[in-house]
Amino acid sequence: MEKTLYVIGHKNPDTDSVVAAAAYSVLKQSQGLSHVKAARAGAVNPQTEYIFERFGVELPVFIPDLIPKVEYWLGDAAPTVRDTTPLWEALQVMGQAEIKALPIVDAAGRYVSMLHYGAFAQNILTKINPHKKAVIQTSVGHLVKIIKAQTLVSFGEEEFFKARIVVAALETETFKAHLGQEPAGNKVVLVGDREDIQRIAIEAGVKAVIITSGHLLAKGLRELAEKMKVSVLVSPYDTSSTALLVIYSTPVATMGDEGIKAVHRTDWIRTARSALAASPSRCVPVLDDDLQVVGLFSEGDLIRDPNIELIMVDHNEFSQAVDGIENYRILEVIDHHRLGSFATKYPITFINRVVGSTSSIIAGMYREQHVPLRKEIASILLCGILSDTLILHSATTTDYDRETAEYLANLCNLEIEDLGKDIMGSASAVASRPAAEIIRLDLKEYESAGKRLSVSQVEVSDTSEIMERREEIAQGLAKIRRESGYYLSALMVTDITELTSLLLIDADREFTSLVGYPKAEQGVYILKDILSRKKQLMPALFELVEKATEK
Repeated sequence: MEKTLYVIGHKNPDTDSVVAAAAYSVLKQSQGLSHVKAARAGAVNPQTEYIFERFGVELPVFIPDLIPKVEYWLGDAAPTVRDTTPLWEALQVMGQAEIKALPIVDAAGRYVSMLHYGAFAQNILTKINPHKKAVIQTSVGHLVKIIKAQTLVSFGEEEFFKARIVVAALETETFKAHLGQEPAGNKVVLVGDREDIQRIAIEAGVKAVIITSGHLLAKGLRELAEKMKVSVLVSPYDTSSTALLVIYSTPVATMGDEGIKAVHRTDWIRTARSALAASPSRCVPVLDDDLQVVGLFSEGDLIRDPNIELIMVDHNEFSQAVDGIENYRILEVIDHHRLGSFATKYPITFINRVVGSTSSIIAGMYREQHVPLRKEIASILLCGILSDTLILHSATTTDYDRETAEYLANLCNLEIEDLGKDIMGSASAVASRPAAEIIRLDLKEYESAGKRLSVSQVEVSDTSEIMERREEIAQGLAKIRRESGYYLSALMVTDITELTSLLLIDADREFTSLVGYPKAEQGVYILKDILSRKKQLMPALFELVEKATEK
């Protein structure tokens, strides 16, 4: 299966993260990398939703996690056969595809059972056991197809029946007596050029007469066969070869192993391991949401490289990345945050610039690589910059951000201040969302002095709505801190009108006693002129954590 290269931002993505993923994937695609796709690791906030809808850009695909799943290690599509396919044809498919197992499906393409050599060997013995009469399921049509027969008389070609195979090797009277010992309606008689045996079989009303070695039906017997509704076929093969091929005309479903359970493409690898261990063929079919077979998963797939690779944008710490990212190869990192404990087993492209927005870096790459910017992509890049820099007012804003924003605004024929007010206004709907959702919208996880912290940030046009729900939000912070084992959990509420912030914190007294910001009330602090979580708030919090843990 062809690899997919996902461009993905951090968990609980903000606008800059989603925009960067979307715009950089378009840049890669324009360079001929058609397998590149934009992704996001969480739900988008109202601001991001507004921006993408306004400029008609499709949101990146949502990937909730990258915990190893079957589809990430699945190889090429596997051949399948209908349950009614003759066994002979199914075995040829296995040989041509050089596979040791073959999924059997019904008319709707849904998995039924698996043909593998173990099941075949076990089931075929029941057909050729010399101590039992050979009875196989087949049809006249299957017999014609497998023995490449010339049809002289035919009835009910598509009707399946349980055939009793009789080889006419006895003397005439003995054969006649043998044939009359039980009903003849399900018998298939193999005979050579013996007219007397042909006549006896037709008069007895057998299901079919197969004349071997290319011999013809004796004169005068065709009308009798039509009257008795006996199908008559001429096989080009000798009697022994024809008898063998007749057995292989049975539908493949009669040889399938129904005990092999399929796995879903989204099942975890550990689930697939259990299924593989229980499968005699050490492979299992893989199904999609419609229960269609999309591939075969084998033990060999477990040791191959996964079929996805990653480019991280707007973050470089695994603690902020989509869960399971450590299982895959990361080709590039494009970011503007501090460096975390990041390491790979191989060289990668790592771009980290001191700018206010990853969108600024991506826009610059378009210019550096002389790739024309489509208007809608330039528009969302401009929005990404304005969002992450609070319309270029944040302390993280650089001259590079300002120059890039002016360049993009000129391309799109947009006014920076007007657009900024529009996108910041769209964020005001955040305050009406459930408290748990507000806290997780742009939650980032950090580590300092061996302690894990969670700090979220939301932007509103009026902090009064958040303050009216401070008790509810405080309870939400306490819950997430308790459930995730954080040293502290905080929510930074930035007022985009007054250009100031509030900080709601849930932490032990050993920490809160050190917080020097003005206190609005219990657990709520005033961050005057502080807009940037990355540049202004987090360094101060890291210092406080270190002091608190030194005690």
